[in-house]
Amino acid sequence: MTAPLVTILDDEPEIRSILADALEDAGFRTMGFSRATEFEATLKSTTPDVCLVDLGLPDKDGLTLVHRLALELGSAVIIISGRAQVQDRVTGLELGADDYIIKPFDPAEVVARVRARLRKDRPAAPTSSNTARFNGWTAYFDRYVLEDEEGTETTFSHAEGEVLRLFLESPKRLISRAHMQETLGGAAGESFDRAMDVRISRLRTKLREDPKNPRLIKTIYGAGYIFLGDVRWG
Repeated sequence: MTAPLVTILDDEPEIRSILADALEDAGFRTMGFSRATEFEATLKSTTPDVCLVDLGLPDKDGLTLVHRLALELGSAVIIISGRAQVQDRVTGLELGADDYIIKPFDPAEVVARVRARLRKDRPAAPTSSNTARFNGWTAYFDRYVLEDEEGTETTFSHAEGEVLRLFLESPKRLISRAHMQETLGGAAGESFDRAMDVRISRLRTKLREDPKNPRLIKTIYGAGYIFLGDVRWG
């Protein structure tokens, strides 16, 4: 099973090291960045499960970055900042952050918050199986991997996996945006809708769907989505 990936964006090497040590000891994978430009370049090929973001970045406004991540990435975003004013926390959360931790922090608390966020994001499953087969694909939710008929594997993120699992558990049934929001959590509105659009777009790419005429994940405009595959669990 591939451990969840946590990215750490902070310009202080000591803080990156402390967080990485605590998270890796707890079983997570980590990647650390000192500048937003490096972090954003990595996002073109990597989708983290949780992003830890400091607001005081040397090359970009942290709040602007948080807002973009919330809209486009589909990962959980936790701000870690020395800004302790109530208004800073409110602004960060309103812009799409999932949590806000004030410096100085206890590394154990950060680990606990990351775990809590991942638990909250994971939908309750009516089946205990972590393997689903559909239309020539096999999804391994314990390893975050999609495998085609030839055995070629493609990884997916925790965020993408929760959407895929929701589809696979309710095939050939309309899944409304409201149901997705209620099941997956998060505040309704533009931020949630954009996050879902990004996750579904990435899933279609990984399933090699034609974006103009997808076979499996169909958009029902104004209503939601329908997954048209034949699904077998176990």
